[in-house]
Amino acid sequence: MIVTIYTLFPNLVEPYLQEAILARAIHEGKLTVQIRDLRRFAGNASGRVDDAPYGGGAGMVIRPDVVTAALNEVTQDEPPPNETVLLTPAGERATQRTMEDLATQTHICLVAGRYEGFDARAESRFDRHLSIGDYVLMGGELPALVVLEAVARLLPGVLGDEDSHRHDSFSTGLLDHPQYTRPAVFEGEAVPDVLTSGHHANVAQWRRRTALERTAKVRPDLIDPKKLTPDERAWLTALQHNNNEDDA
Repeated sequence: MIVTIYTLFPNLVEPYLQEAILARAIHEGKLTVQIRDLRRFAGNASGRVDDAPYGGGAGMVIRPDVVTAALNEVTQDEPPPNETVLLTPAGERATQRTMEDLATQTHICLVAGRYEGFDARAESRFDRHLSIGDYVLMGGELPALVVLEAVARLLPGVLGDEDSHRHDSFSTGLLDHPQYTRPAVFEGEAVPDVLTSGHHANVAQWRRRTALERTAKVRPDLIDPKKLTPDERAWLTALQHNNNEDDA
């Protein structure tokens, strides 16, 4: 897979590619990441890519000709991008399903902005507008890296365990179940007996129920009752009833 990232600050992005799993994936040829400087399309000696907004107001806006030139360049790549993605707080909120969709492509292009954002005439040229959350950062470099990492870990051979990401939070529709490792007892708190029982069916049931419990408590909006078994719906109803009694 190829990921092309356009940014005004390549030096913010490049160091992140030099460590850990991303560095290994790039070294082994499972992933190609191209970092390109938007300032190359400034059209002036100072490298200035922004201008004041029409209608007044605070901040500066990245010019449409700068972004258009970058998109025109990347479409000449071989292969060209399947998707061009603008990182913006005004975009659709990214989910695990978004990352799974992007991971099926052979080439995606991510454009990271700064200042007050992009001229609207440039925004309309993208296939997708993406936000990583309901907050505003200083620029799009961190969102671009979030998308890069979330997508890269879904690619074949990038993670050591091919099934690892299939059991992650959100991949199953629920938050992940609690995890434990050695020591068996830490500061008086023991690992749940079921995890050391060797009974695989009981372990699977415990993990499913604790995932349901955690999701119901933290992110109840993720739970789709239609995707639960009758036993799981009954168990979850009883759990919520008990919690309500404890709170009363």
